[in-house]
Amino acid sequence: MESEPNNTPMPLSGIRVIELGSLIAGPYASAILAQFGAEVIKIEPPEGGDPLRKWRKLHTDGTSLWWRSQSRNKKSVTLDLKHEEGQQIVRELVAGADIVIENFRPGTLEKWGLGWEQLSAVNPRLVMLRVSGYGQNGPYHQRPGFAAIAECMGGLRHVTGFPDLPPVRTGVSLGDTLASLYGTIGALIAMHHVKSGEGKGQMVDMALYESVFSVMESLVPEYAAFGHIRGRSGASLPGISPSNTYACRDGGYVAIAGNGDSIFKRLMAAIGRSDLADDPQLAQNDGRVSRNDDLDRAIGDWTAARTQSEVLQALEPVGVPCGKVYTAADIASDPHYRAREMIEPHHLPDGTPVDLPGIVPKLSATPGRTTWVGPDLGAHTQEVLGTLGITATRLAQLRAAGVA
Repeated sequence: MESEPNNTPMPLSGIRVIELGSLIAGPYASAILAQFGAEVIKIEPPEGGDPLRKWRKLHTDGTSLWWRSQSRNKKSVTLDLKHEEGQQIVRELVAGADIVIENFRPGTLEKWGLGWEQLSAVNPRLVMLRVSGYGQNGPYHQRPGFAAIAECMGGLRHVTGFPDLPPVRTGVSLGDTLASLYGTIGALIAMHHVKSGEGKGQMVDMALYESVFSVMESLVPEYAAFGHIRGRSGASLPGISPSNTYACRDGGYVAIAGNGDSIFKRLMAAIGRSDLADDPQLAQNDGRVSRNDDLDRAIGDWTAARTQSEVLQALEPVGVPCGKVYTAADIASDPHYRAREMIEPHHLPDGTPVDLPGIVPKLSATPGRTTWVGPDLGAHTQEVLGTLGITATRLAQLRAAGVA
């Protein structure tokens, strides 16, 4: 169901994006562009569509709520890319497009005549974002790539979890999302290059593992300089003290970052440990790090005797950075989320109310918005193919042949 009409100009209005591929890494990149006004034409297989339609929690109509959220503002067009006629229709769509986004295994689109060389010949101004596990070249480029593997190869999994337990995932497909974000940045940079007068398009080669590796801070410099291999540290922040997550009496958790020198003194005063606040050895971070376990124990004993709310009520007024570990229920009821429009009320096609995550970043003059939730499979096939001169009769023939 569409939102209330909004006449505010959308910053990417007039930009046409063709999305090929499925699930997360490619489609999330085009989702960002769609939220800011780009016309995103999502090509899906006629039988079943994008597998994301069946991932995680399904509505009573059998469609994933994740799909409805991630695919907002997109147009769904069904085409069989393995069929020659389907491939030709994609080329015709690409001729009038600005960006193509795909996340097939390298070589797949080339096999179908839809690779970079073929599509850029059709449209020399085209920007093509290619998201894959390992990139378009290199010894691993033909391996199947998933976020879980990319997070391992990029170094993230090795530092995630507790030191005495096996590595764990972060709880979401972070490798996919990071690749999408970097890919979106790359596509917009390349499009700016085209529109600034150079006139020639280019390919953006985004590997999942590289997107993960790029956020690993000083991991490699520390190894190169000192031979240091960073490991898992649980919820604490290695080398910075005190900063950890602590259990509360009611079963909740709070994160407390008391690692600034003046903040540390205020924190110790708030928990009734003036002896630690006044200890000269603890006046600066290096001294606190040497006694980190003692500090964690003192803070943990204090929070364990209090509820989440009591902890926050004691620390927030004295300027100690702290916060509860939010559940989905906490997010949904939080007034700050609502004030920042980070919880958007919408309706599914059958009228069922549903909340979607708000759109980021926040632009003051041309903000993004949700115009409609993720569409039903093939909902825009006739509309989009009609712009190519394909009549209703011809579309019926294509559907009968399994092409659309």
